[in-house]
Amino acid sequence: MIHKYKMNNYNIVLDIYGGAVHVVDDISYDILDYYKTNTKEEIISILDNYPKEKVAEAYDEIQEMENQGLLFTSDDYLNIDEFEKREPVLKAMCLHVVHDCNLKCKYCFASQGDFGGHKAYMSSEVGKKALDYLVANSGSRKALEVDFFGGEPLMDFDLVKELVEYGNEIAEKNNKYFRFTITTNGILLDDDKIDYINKHMHNVVLSLDGRREINDEMRPTLNDKGSYDIIVPKYQKLIQGRKNKYYYVRGTFTRKNLDFSKDVKLFKDLGFDLASVEPVVDADYNEYAIREEDLPTILQEYENLAIDYAKAQVAGDAFKFFHFMVDLTQGPCVIKRMSGCGAGCEYVAVTPEGDIYPCHQFVGNEKFKMANILDEKVELPREMQNEFLNCHVFSKEECRDCWNKFYCSGGCHANAYNFNGDIMKPYEVGCEMQKKRTECAIMVKVAKMMQGESI
Repeated sequence: MIHKYKMNNYNIVLDIYGGAVHVVDDISYDILDYYKTNTKEEIISILDNYPKEKVAEAYDEIQEMENQGLLFTSDDYLNIDEFEKREPVLKAMCLHVVHDCNLKCKYCFASQGDFGGHKAYMSSEVGKKALDYLVANSGSRKALEVDFFGGEPLMDFDLVKELVEYGNEIAEKNNKYFRFTITTNGILLDDDKIDYINKHMHNVVLSLDGRREINDEMRPTLNDKGSYDIIVPKYQKLIQGRKNKYYYVRGTFTRKNLDFSKDVKLFKDLGFDLASVEPVVDADYNEYAIREEDLPTILQEYENLAIDYAKAQVAGDAFKFFHFMVDLTQGPCVIKRMSGCGAGCEYVAVTPEGDIYPCHQFVGNEKFKMANILDEKVELPREMQNEFLNCHVFSKEECRDCWNKFYCSGGCHANAYNFNGDIMKPYEVGCEMQKKRTECAIMVKVAKMMQGESI
């Protein structure tokens, strides 16, 4: 299987199973439309707008690439039966330390922090038992990941600090280590919290929707004031102190800002070197929800952004846009490329009450409640785990023949369920955006390669 497209004056061809990326001339690009279904002589006749000898030469070059395993590689990617029989091993956990929030984000999937339930704060007992469970069920994994999440986790920062200390203690005893992340809206950041986060958090996710008017419309405070002027100076201070540690500023775009490239530019202008702007995911009846008719505008916005971004990257700009970053040489392992985030198997979320869900986006849906961390013996339902284990790109009808399957890994399970009532049926609007982001990301790599940089 191959996928070919034109962008930024490049003719780009991807070999899906082998992973090779080729930049070809116009003749080769056109030949590939007929290469597998027509003979060399037939193609020469079809492409009569090119000199015969040039078509013949390009055909021979394509044939040689195929013989070398650089094009049309076979799809014997993995033993699916063995893949589906693998045992779940935890490596990551999302700790909902607080189901409460000090913002009223209009698109919040967590219903302003309480996930459609009541406001709640995690106890020390629940948090410690959750970390114990992660360590005990992590098999031979050394690096374990924990995201302090909410609501707004800074609303109980004392618990966050207590769990970091406890986690490091038990990890050392078990010859493992934790990589902690905290996701925050920034309202409660102060110098002490910034210093602690920069010392103890492997990563930090900072929520901001871009331009002041966009952010303040969608992310107001509890008293309906804007949050932009409160949090931006705090983010800048935190990032200045992180030095080489990971962070990224994460925004959300809605129908209110389909021109989201302006928000990406703002992040760069503010000194944020790593940023992401995610599409809102919500039902069509919400005025800010993205609809199918918005796709042409969104896809063009991604492409325009990618062309400008490629120029900046070639010039050595340090700014990175998360969705245009792709590793074509040392990318995710085969299992990750096939099955994505590992929700319900490698990754779970724990609520303040100790309820365990496949991921943070399933929290509150009783159908997906797996167990409670305070149970005398915590046993995750194997039937549900198998459902997630077997939810991979070769088991989904829409994904099986899709060129993008190893880049998106089948998409988000929660989005699939929320829109289609089935984790096996991908969210189509999300698929189209992901395909465009992949094309953009690879084009950026190609632009750098054409300047002599390795991809």
